[in-house]
Amino acid sequence: MYLNVDARTSMNDARQAFGTLLAALDRLAIRHAAGGSLASSVHGIPRATVDIDLLVDLREQDIAPLAAELGKDFYADANVIREAVGACRPFNLIHYESSYKFDLFPLPEDPYYQGELDRRTVAEFSFGEGPSLRFPVVTAEDTVLTKLVWYQMGGEVSERQWNDLLGIVRVRGQALDQDYLRRWAEHLGVAQLLQRVWETGR
Repeated sequence: MYLNVDARTSMNDARQAFGTLLAALDRLAIRHAAGGSLASSVHGIPRATVDIDLLVDLREQDIAPLAAELGKDFYADANVIREAVGACRPFNLIHYESSYKFDLFPLPEDPYYQGELDRRTVAEFSFGEGPSLRFPVVTAEDTVLTKLVWYQMGGEVSERQWNDLLGIVRVRGQALDQDYLRRWAEHLGVAQLLQRVWETGR
């Protein structure tokens, strides 16, 4: 399987940008995992995307080294990152050469999200028909749960989010851990949405 990227960015540019970011996070031993549309493309049906989401366990002492590590290739402002981490809100990294965007989500203290990063697996995935990349990705179950949260926060109107969810349910089906999904859907307040996507996607 492979991920389509927006037509304004070449497959090679997106792959190169992502590989550079992954290498920097690995060198600094910052735990991370891909989520969002990349995770749903890994676990479900691939679709085009204009950015990549990453869940990151970013500590205060990591911020300056990360900004310095990425400074040659990315727009990465240490002060912007520090404010975002302090408020536990996402921030952007922009690859200079390709203008490809990465949305990094600092790891919340909530036990669900802590477990989401602990449960990450490794995917091997290609952009277009080029060489594949290996990277950590959140599990299929956690992709469903997180997308349900985003779908709910967005007023339950996003067709893209809903279709991503249906794609995972249709591809993974009974292999999904139903007990895990139900338990954390209650915790996250999306139990009814989980039931709806399960009934629609089967």
